[in-house]
Amino acid sequence: MKVLVTGVKGQLGYDVVNELESRGYTAVGVDVAEMDITDSVKVREVLTEEMPDAVIHCAAYTAVDAAEDQVEICRKVNADGTENIAKVCGEIGSKLVYISTDYVFDGEGTQLWQPDDERHPLNVYGQTKYEGELAVEKYTDKYFIVRIAWVFGVNGKNFIKTMLNLGKTRDELNVVNDQTGSPTYTYDLARLLVDMVETEKYGRYHATNEGLCTWYEFAKEIFRQAGLNVKVNPVSSDEFPSKAKRPHNSRMSKDKLEENGFQRLPSWEDALARYLKEINEK
Repeated sequence: MKVLVTGVKGQLGYDVVNELESRGYTAVGVDVAEMDITDSVKVREVLTEEMPDAVIHCAAYTAVDAAEDQVEICRKVNADGTENIAKVCGEIGSKLVYISTDYVFDGEGTQLWQPDDERHPLNVYGQTKYEGELAVEKYTDKYFIVRIAWVFGVNGKNFIKTMLNLGKTRDELNVVNDQTGSPTYTYDLARLLVDMVETEKYGRYHATNEGLCTWYEFAKEIFRQAGLNVKVNPVSSDEFPSKAKRPHNSRMSKDKLEENGFQRLPSWEDALARYLKEINEK
């Protein structure tokens, strides 16, 4: 099986290529230099030349606050870029895995979001990822829309690295305690995505590590596992005003994974322990 992976320089794309190669598959990793997804001609040229069995589309514009000002650029990447890929995948019969986000929901309430719930994004980033989902659903039948949240991986910036850096110089931190969700370790997610492209169990899925926490609880566990003595104070989102509105409720149901024979990801605490070991070794 040949799989083309977009956004290979990002946290997830990096791990997906490693996972594909570890299973003996041919991985074609591309980033903006090899295939600018906003260039429909280039997308068609690369995909029709490679003729992959599947595309795992990890590339995205993810600067959530900056997106509020850079609406056109964000839409060009997340919506138009995804449409360019979806169109060609539909024509050449490639399976398409589109990485989406909890931000397609409005983040209200305390319920678990189901994969097929109505989507009402509450910021520009979420809106453009939603438009990407619509393009995927319009142009191909062989798709997996996989929503993730609170992503961390070896290759890139993330909340854990930020906390560890702050913890080296500060003994007290304020972290928001009114946003609830589940972290996602790209190493674990990459394995699931490759499991998916080995099947034809298409549809929308949620895929985060098991268990729920707030950012405050996440931070406390990071410092506990890292052995750093940092006092973490729980505060409300109002104390950290940001351009883009953040969802308070990012709880997502992963039952559909099991229903379709896929393994749920390990607990986020377990993922954090393995991640800390991995970055320490590097």
